[in-house]
Amino acid sequence: VQLQASGGGLVQPGGSLRLSCRTSGINFRIAAMNWYRQAPGKQRDLVASVSGGGTTNFVDSVKGRFTSSRDYARNTLYLQMNNLKPEDTGRYYCNIFWRDREWWGQGTQVTVSS
Repeated sequence: VQLQASGGGLVQPGGSLRLSCRTSGINFRIAAMNWYRQAPGKQRDLVASVSGGGTTNFVDSVKGRFTSSRDYARNTLYLQMNNLKPEDTGRYYCNIFWRDREWWGQGTQVTVSS
């Protein structure tokens, strides 16, 4: 199982980024996946959950600003982040529970700063 996150960067407040999580070794069509965020000096927190069918749940702090989608042809999960705020800064990870264990990507850094 491999999860490859990409798409992070430095963006000004109010800007947008789209993160990607390319997967391999799983049945992407049925795998529920998650996005986590870890701010500097803080624990890793759940940001979004995405079912195999694409149903999403977001934490309150990002509702209305973040969306997530799946490209089944590319086995890739996306996180579209709009109207970014400084408090969105952190390393973003995609995550899956598959074959009785958790798997993590390497993460991608998002920095929101003017």
